Amino acid sequence: MLVAVGSRRASAWGKWALSGVLNQGRPAADAKAVLQEAEELLEAARKVQTDHEQAREEVRRTLHPLREGQARRELENIPVARLKDVTGGRLRIGPLEQAGYRTVLQVLDAGPYGLQLIPGVGAQTANQAYAAAAHLARTAEESTTLRIDLDGRRDPQVTALVVALHRLVAAGPRLSWTVERAAEITAGLAPLLAAARPLRSRLRMFFTRGARRQRARDALQQIEHLLAAARSWDARTVFGQASVDLLRPPVHPIEAWTDFEHNAAAYHGLLIEIAGMEPGRATSEGYLPGELAERVNAHPLDTTHCRVTLRGYQAFGARFALTQRRVILGDEMGLGKTVQAIAALAHLSAQGETHFLVACPASVLINWVREIEKHSALRPVRVHGPERAAAWAAWVDRGGVAVTTIDGLHSLPVPEDVPLGMLVVDEAHYVKNPQTRRSKAVAQWTQRTERVLFLTGTPMENRVAEFRNLVAYLQPDLARRIDESDGAAGPRAFRKAVAPAYLRRNQEDVLSELPDLVEVAEWETFSRQDEAAYREAVMSGNFMAMRRAAFRHPEGSAKLQRLCELVKEAEENGHKVVVFSFFRDVLATVQRALGPAALGPLTGSLSAARRQQLVDEFTAHPGHAVLLSQIQAGGVGLNLQAASVVIICEPQLKPTLEAQAVARAHRMGQVRKVQVHRLLVADSVDQRIMELLRHKSALFDEYARRSDLAESAPEAIDVSETELARQIIEAEQRRLAQETAPGQAR
Repeated sequence: MLVAVGSRRASAWGKWALSGVLNQGRPAADAKAVLQEAEELLEAARKVQTDHEQAREEVRRTLHPLREGQARRELENIPVARLKDVTGGRLRIGPLEQAGYRTVLQVLDAGPYGLQLIPGVGAQTANQAYAAAAHLARTAEESTTLRIDLDGRRDPQVTALVVALHRLVAAGPRLSWTVERAAEITAGLAPLLAAARPLRSRLRMFFTRGARRQRARDALQQIEHLLAAARSWDARTVFGQASVDLLRPPVHPIEAWTDFEHNAAAYHGLLIEIAGMEPGRATSEGYLPGELAERVNAHPLDTTHCRVTLRGYQAFGARFALTQRRVILGDEMGLGKTVQAIAALAHLSAQGETHFLVACPASVLINWVREIEKHSALRPVRVHGPERAAAWAAWVDRGGVAVTTIDGLHSLPVPEDVPLGMLVVDEAHYVKNPQTRRSKAVAQWTQRTERVLFLTGTPMENRVAEFRNLVAYLQPDLARRIDESDGAAGPRAFRKAVAPAYLRRNQEDVLSELPDLVEVAEWETFSRQDEAAYREAVMSGNFMAMRRAAFRHPEGSAKLQRLCELVKEAEENGHKVVVFSFFRDVLATVQRALGPAALGPLTGSLSAARRQQLVDEFTAHPGHAVLLSQIQAGGVGLNLQAASVVIICEPQLKPTLEAQAVARAHRMGQVRKVQVHRLLVADSVDQRIMELLRHKSALFDEYARRSDLAESAPEAIDVSETELARQIIEAEQRRLAQETAPGQAR
């Protein structure tokens, strides 16, 4: 009884004493609640990391048999004599060759015991031979380059890989960002919770003394700060949703392959990363000097506002722009210069910058707006056309990414009181002549902007004078040190000489593991004349005139201007181009614009011999060449693998027609990546065709395209042209009527 009374008195005294300890900081109940919330957040962060790693491990598991199979095929072509090289010449291979062993694969499959059965081969020789073969096998497997193509859909192993990758792709482009945040929270919370452990119990805190007690209180305060930051972006919900996405059951192979067809870049990006197939560091870093490359790699890149998973070389390009502040990104066409620029803008936005400006040719303005919307959380503001003054005022007031034309830049006032986070000038070679009005406007903006990024796909190595003019806008001191001899030393030497201001990577340097096909939608806007022609065609119900209205007035055609730019850039890079259109008059317009050097047009009225003669001339032509072709004629029966750039002037009503045309260039024997550029006009018949085909061809994508019938008779599963035309005409007539209705602005 005395013991019990004494215990109660001790307990009461302990509570009184501990309340005094805790009241020096915060109530015990509040501390426990904070720690409970922190533990739950830590558990969610660890779970998403675990789920992510398990999904990646599943990809690795499906990769192994593919890499092993490819390695075995390589070993089958390696003579057994190579084993002697691996062992430094110490291996006796004579008995192996006498026994009929010709390849390394045969030695590997025989194993040490099987090799010992060969006359004249002892245990030591057998073990050495097998070890050397196993070493070559591991090397071959680690160095294999895997690439997914649609032919692999019939291979169960390739299909398993696509299904495994689908889980990660379907989780969205923000998955990498989410996992990075989870790792940061885990690294931050775990030690803080350990330090704050005494706060979990009144009694433990009472017996905790001195520095340890203070560490517990300090840890609690840091945990509160970390939790407040996590609540600001609803971390637990984000982690929970990511885990749900990563734990979904595998999709049907048809669904995975369909998604791959529409999003191949994301699949290959993950494959390259997980399989460790990234391009060599020197090539992906544009052969920058080591010290500069290290400084660029050390620069943080905040992807909070990005909605795209960057390739390694793309992240490096964004970091280069941020580190060097005033530079030219000269990557070859098709490497994602726009995405790299957007990533740099997104980083600066996450750091608190609010106003950005992009100046580009009119032909790519709408494309920039769409890319910003697609790949970031930034707000694009189109400063062009009749509403440009209002749009500019809104941008000054609210911020965002103002997108305007290089030619219109001079008319925009330079707002001294608005801090500009970055100026981006696309197709910067347009301002190579400093005497033009557009160049003077760019110079004025660059002088008052701390960060400037010029983009150009035109190689500068052979245009030192032009390059010097561009660098003069950005780094005048460097420009004065550049002379003609820098270009004569070769591309790599030139890039090192101008490294502080110039980064360029070529396709063969960084896209060796990517699929052979890169598709780009080139969205344009009608000129005033073409829009009038388009309205006339719509109101008269002339579907074919609607489709080619964008080329009606060549002098103001945005499509024709963009086509000429693409052809010019291909010429600069030595690529051959095929231009496809359904319409002969469109091809005639293109030929007048490009000049007599453009071969063709290749049409259905030509004899088979003449068509082949044109293709042979195109193939045999040294370097750059252009072939014009009706898509119906050039899409069937001809091999155009000499072309690495394909331009399609308008969307086709049959999905198979475009696919067959592209396949003429994207086929066995093609040695370069094929870039397909589709010229499209927003808010027009082009956009309606794309939308309707995407909706109506869902079953075609999922089933019919993979059937034997589809491959032998594509007409059987294409969407009806007549019905499609009727729906589009009616939709466009309604849209234009609404736009011109009384009281509504055009």
